[in-house]
Formats: sequence, structure tokens, C-alpha cells
Amino acid sequence: MEYIYGALLLHYAKQPVNEESMKKVLSSAGIAVDENKVKALISALEGVNINEALKQAAIAPVAAPAPGEKKEEKKEEVSEEKKEEAAAEGLSALFG
Repeated sequence: MEYIYGALLLHYAKQPVNEESMKKVLSSAGIAVDENKVKALISALEGVNINEALKQAAIAPVAAPAPGEKKEEKKEEVSEEKKEEAAAEGLSALFG
């Protein structure tokens, strides 16, 4: 993730996003540089319009809720519903 952040930082600063500048950014942040990851990222970004990619990412729908939000509430509701159904089944067995 830090490699992508480094590329975004360079792009924001209007600096060239290349291997040399990525290594400088990462090492200045105290991150051990993995040459293969740097080369792979630079290769993957070749020909990509970062501004356009950021615009598309900004309008893309969010697939997952933020941690700790409605997802937990939904689980609680489901488990409560299951408990009620189980209790009802148990009662129906008693009364035939």
C-alpha cells in the first residue's frame, strides 16, 4: 500500500512517477524499498492517466460499509430473528 501512496504523493507534487523518485520517497519515509515492487508498480502505471483513475475511483460506489457500522447491526438482527424462530419452533413442538 505504501508504494501506491508514494506514487500518489509524487503525482500530487507534480513529480515524475518513476523508479528513482519512488525509491527516494519510500526511503525518506523509512520504508525498506523492495526493488521488485517498485518496478512492478511503475510498470503497471505506465500509460495510466492517474487523474482520470482518481476521478473514476471517486465516483465508484462503495461496496462495503465502514468497519463497525450497519454490518454488525444486521448480524444482530439476523441472530435475533433466528432465536425467535427457534423459540417458536420449540413452542410449536410442545403444542403439536
